[in-house]
Amino acid sequence: MDIHELFFGRSVEGRPPVSEGEWESFLAEIVTPRLPGGFTVIDGYGQWRDPATGAVGREPTKILIVATPPTDAARRAVGAVRKSYERRFDQQSVGVITRAACADFAG
Repeated sequence: MDIHELFFGRSVEGRPPVSEGEWESFLAEIVTPRLPGGFTVIDGYGQWRDPATGAVGREPTKILIVATPPTDAARRAVGAVRKSYERRFDQQSVGVITRAACADFAG
């Protein structure tokens, strides 16, 4: 099992931050079809340093945690979610941490 943690910054240059409605639409249109097995979303607050300018950015963040089989198809699906968010909301990047894990969701 792979565990992926994705970090979606909500600040967008020149416009208000990504709203809850926009986030919910993104989940329904992009995330759920690509990661149908389920996921967890946590609200967070992040800080990062722009490597080009050295400026420190702070912003509200959505953290998506998903467990997938350790397959190329699952990794491509996670990558497609990242790229879709970057394009849709004009983001420089979406952070991701992926690690192998032993997990069980059986009842």
